[in-house]
Amino acid sequence: MKKNLYLALIMIFFFVETAVLFYFIWADVSPSQDTVAVNEVLKGLEADWQGPDTSPVYNGLDYVVLDGEGRVLFSTAQGLSESVSAATAHRDTMLDIRQGDKTVGKLIVYNRADAIYESRKRAIAVAVAFIMLLQAAAIGGYVTYLRKTLLQPFHRLKDFAQRVAGGNLDIPLEMDRQNIFGAFTESFDLMRSELKKARLAEAQANAAKKELVAELSHDIKTPVASIKAASEVGLALADSNRLRDNYTQIIRKADQINTLVTNLFTATLEELEQLSVTLTDMESGELAQMLENADYLHRSAVPAVSAIPPCLLCADRLRLQQVFDNIYANSYKYAGTDITLAITREGSRLIVAIQDFGGGVSRQELPFLKEKFRRGSNAETVEGAGLGLYISDYFMRKMGGELSVENGPGGLKVSVEVPLSYICK
Repeated sequence: MKKNLYLALIMIFFFVETAVLFYFIWADVSPSQDTVAVNEVLKGLEADWQGPDTSPVYNGLDYVVLDGEGRVLFSTAQGLSESVSAATAHRDTMLDIRQGDKTVGKLIVYNRADAIYESRKRAIAVAVAFIMLLQAAAIGGYVTYLRKTLLQPFHRLKDFAQRVAGGNLDIPLEMDRQNIFGAFTESFDLMRSELKKARLAEAQANAAKKELVAELSHDIKTPVASIKAASEVGLALADSNRLRDNYTQIIRKADQINTLVTNLFTATLEELEQLSVTLTDMESGELAQMLENADYLHRSAVPAVSAIPPCLLCADRLRLQQVFDNIYANSYKYAGTDITLAITREGSRLIVAIQDFGGGVSRQELPFLKEKFRRGSNAETVEGAGLGLYISDYFMRKMGGELSVENGPGGLKVSVEVPLSYICK
């Protein structure tokens, strides 16, 4: 609706400008003298002609009265043509004043065409300028509308795609159903939702696989340990070299089996170590946009760029964004309260402290929150894989920083320590 309105206004202004232009080019803007008024003045002068004492009738015209010798008898205003040659050059109307058959003087009626033409030209120029301003305003409004409805949604899609590519599937894509791209963006968010479900199912499957491997490891290690213990007893009681060699071989194979089972168990814990971290220099002011992106429910007061201590950081922008996204997502899911945010510089690090007011976790659980698949007891009824803080801690260690978790006043406090650039050099 707005688009059609803007286009209609622009077209209307264009046609009005064109009409005014054609009027200015082809219209006859040179006014003609009022012949009736001129004749009335002429007849009045002839009727009351008294020579030098003539008292003219104005009748709304500017004119000069000359006697038979060309001398000025009367002029209605200053600057009028006072001779026949001047009147001819100015294209004034000249009429003879007659008394019977004798010419006693001349009436020179001032030609106002130039002044009227200039006046009309200025009026048309002002009208065109005003219409052009209105047209520029309509075009500006249309450009703003296009920027809001076309460019901004694509920028949001770009940021959304980067987050999805980075593995963050918790933050929904903001949609405007009145926008022409509303259905398009909704499809992208449905894709994110389905990917999140698939990722959660994958995490649950991995957790089930981990539990299965742990159970099998325990079940396998128990009989292997019994075999090894029995073989060690047999080795001690063996009375021949052949028996001792056999028992020794059994003990070695038992150790080998134990090693293989241990490696199988630890292999499941190393899968997440394949996430890459690429360090680059970044301005500390960029943290404001990252925190604003992470806090999509607007539960914390993100400081302005000018309020952040100015410094050059060494970090991976995508991974640092994931760290903040994970922290805010955990607070949304497990606390659901307002969030306080503090950014300070201490030594060679910039510290971003994020705290909610959900009561925190018990002191016994606190040391294990950064471990894989570990969650607090308050998360039993909330979906999740227990990987957010583990991955965030992994990213911060790869960036040379640190992620610390503690119980603050009223809730859980997570501090992200980002190293300054010169530390990474």
